[in-house]
Amino acid sequence: MTAVLQSRNFQARALLVGHRLDLRRLQQVQPLATTPLTLEVAGGGLAVLFRFGAVVFFDVKPMQEAAFLEDLAPFVAEPLVQPETEALDVVVDPARPEGLDQTGLAVPEADLPRLQVVADILAKSVLLAVQEARVASAFDRIEPLAEQLQQRGRGTRSNQELTRYIGEMLLIQHRTVGRAEVGDKPDILWERTDLERLFQRLDAEYELGERRQALQLKLELIGDTAQTLLDLLQNRRSLRVEWYIVILIVVEIALTLYELFFRVQ
Repeated sequence: MTAVLQSRNFQARALLVGHRLDLRRLQQVQPLATTPLTLEVAGGGLAVLFRFGAVVFFDVKPMQEAAFLEDLAPFVAEPLVQPETEALDVVVDPARPEGLDQTGLAVPEADLPRLQVVADILAKSVLLAVQEARVASAFDRIEPLAEQLQQRGRGTRSNQELTRYIGEMLLIQHRTVGRAEVGDKPDILWERTDLERLFQRLDAEYELGERRQALQLKLELIGDTAQTLLDLLQNRRSLRVEWYIVILIVVEIALTLYELFFRVQ
């Protein structure tokens, strides 16, 4: 495979710019690859785009990166105010063992499949970083509800608010597991099995599996807590309705007895 970048030292820079990219419209330009979508950047370098909202640049100068992102803006759904970023220095040196060290990532050549593997790892890493922050925020909001349940024996939040918590957790699961397929290997490894070791090393370095598992456990805990509080709230309301029905029945019986008493008189 011929190298697509001629620089011996360059930076790989990943950004999560939004929650989704409309890649179908972008494929009208002539891409270098489609899975994932890989484009040449005007002025030099490459951009690898993922439908879950991540863009990974290779050897792209800041001005060209800014211009590319500006052109990309119409295709970004729910753009982030402050994109999440991740950077990795890449050194092309056939004499060095392939892998990570204190200087960055050493590769024998900057061919497209190898860059796609690197892009896959960095893109999923920035996605996990954003979702981890969202889950941490949700965890901080749900913890007081659990404390109220422990101290008072009941929650104080509304049905609508608790339902929103559950919906937020389901949305995070959909974006990380469904749309981004975090935990799955990139498709290019089916064709380039020789890149399997590089993928495993990068996956271990960025701890994608451990981070995904930890995220899943927190999502389940938050979801279970919100569902428990929602069930208690609904049970309390059901009990209240039952008491209303009992009171109405008692009142009706009392009125009937009252009418019968006066008829007897």
